Amino acid sequence: MTASLPQILNLEEFLQHPYLEESPAWEYMDGVAIQKPMPKTRHSILQKRLLVEVDNHSDDYTALPELRCTFANRSIVPDIAVIAWNRIQINEVGEPEDNFTQAPDWSIEILSPNQKANRVIDNLLHCLRHGCKLGWMLDPDDYSILIFAPQQELNVCRGGQQLRVLEGVDLILTAEQVFGWLKVGNLYLAPDD
Repeated sequence: MTASLPQILNLEEFLQHPYLEESPAWEYMDGVAIQKPMPKTRHSILQKRLLVEVDNHSDDYTALPELRCTFANRSIVPDIAVIAWNRIQINEVGEPEDNFTQAPDWSIEILSPNQKANRVIDNLLHCLRHGCKLGWMLDPDDYSILIFAPQQELNVCRGGQQLRVLEGVDLILTAEQVFGWLKVGNLYLAPDD
């Protein structure tokens, strides 16, 4: 179940909210703050494995868990935000700025039990409208991955169908491989591992 705060007038007020960074994360859209559901075991396994796979297959991008992305009057926290290294702002001591104020290059969401699919889809579409190149929504109950790309029809991938990834991420995966990671004791790895 997700929690929501009373109506918040604007994004700046939301970003000042004292409970903003508690776990699970809070998101802001259309004047309302909503807390994401707490991840469960399957969600966490998929998130961990995807982070490792993307990072191990690209020097141009980094995969970051639960990074707050605040842009275009919305503040969202994708399960995984894949961002080109050259888009990360660096401070005067050579470290990344704490606040990321753009859409990620690739936004990956993993549906949790009781999470509203339309809210997740809305966030993915918002990302695409503001420069995101790719979105995934994993449904662990359906063993499917919904692929979002700018100006392209949605694509539902299941089984052995190869998943689209960003150019610059040298990773070949299928939905079957991704959901195979949920089988206890299964060392189902990407083909080149």
